[in-house]
Amino acid sequence: MSEHTDEPGGAAGGPLTVAILAGGLSHERDVSLRSGRRVAGVLRDQGVHVEVLDVDSSLIPTLEAMRPDVVWPLVHGSTGEDGSLQDLLGLLGVPFVGTDATGCRRASLKPVAKSLLAAVGVATPVHVALPQALFREVGAQRVLAAVVARLGLPLVVKPAGGGSALGVTVVTDARELPEAMVDCFAYGDVALIERAVSGTEVAVSVVDTGDGPRALPPVEIVTEGPYDYDARYNAGRSEYFVPARLDDAGAAAVADLAVTVHTTLGLRHLSRTDMILDDAGTAWFLDANVAPGMTETSLFPQATQAAGHPEELYLAIVRAALAG
Repeated sequence: MSEHTDEPGGAAGGPLTVAILAGGLSHERDVSLRSGRRVAGVLRDQGVHVEVLDVDSSLIPTLEAMRPDVVWPLVHGSTGEDGSLQDLLGLLGVPFVGTDATGCRRASLKPVAKSLLAAVGVATPVHVALPQALFREVGAQRVLAAVVARLGLPLVVKPAGGGSALGVTVVTDARELPEAMVDCFAYGDVALIERAVSGTEVAVSVVDTGDGPRALPPVEIVTEGPYDYDARYNAGRSEYFVPARLDDAGAAAVADLAVTVHTTLGLRHLSRTDMILDDAGTAWFLDANVAPGMTETSLFPQATQAAGHPEELYLAIVRAALAG
């Protein structure tokens, strides 16, 4: 779309121009818009020309007219993280921040990501992935009875795709399972049901600006009740410790897991891995995020702040995308 140079500025020696894509039609639209506005502000403070664009019918002509040096997709869920938007940007020939379409598909489908990581020795809770159609064909009651008999309790029910803990329920009693399935299927056609793991909830972000992936300080999450959508994006319900209150062995385990996830799934520039560190020191993989939230309460910004010089890090991510 534009001719790029290796100079500090953007095309033809002018100011670096970045188009941030936010919004879209997913259930996470509001979070995406908040993420986009925040990253735009950070980059503008670094002298970057930034425009925040919604993902709608005007997107392609706007990008063609704008000719940005780099696009930063910050659309959460559905087309923002399943590779669709990344494929579109590839067709348009514009460099973009984040994982390519193939890596997005590996990461966004939770059962696929878990299988790939288990194959390289990563611990991940035992699970099943069941489509809504199967319940209609076989009968929900018998399927759920088999789930409890095989996996036990407590369980975590979540959509096989998507994020922001939408449609996620922790089930401690088998009688709660039918309602959890209904909530889950409101956000996707396939449910991932996994055995709940107890321990310290930790999120570890990874960045790679050209010199290899490195883990940022881990963020420990302490929440009253489930770490759901409200707890994630509305201040007051969750408490965060950055860096997490871990001993040296625990800190090394969570950092190693995050880097392993990033490399195994073929992620690029930045990612965030959600995990549980149990009392035995095992880090359990839960989820990989290719477009981490960037709101005021999001975990990636907290990690960059703890790492120091967060504004420069965001600009370095953009430059890594520009370099290819």
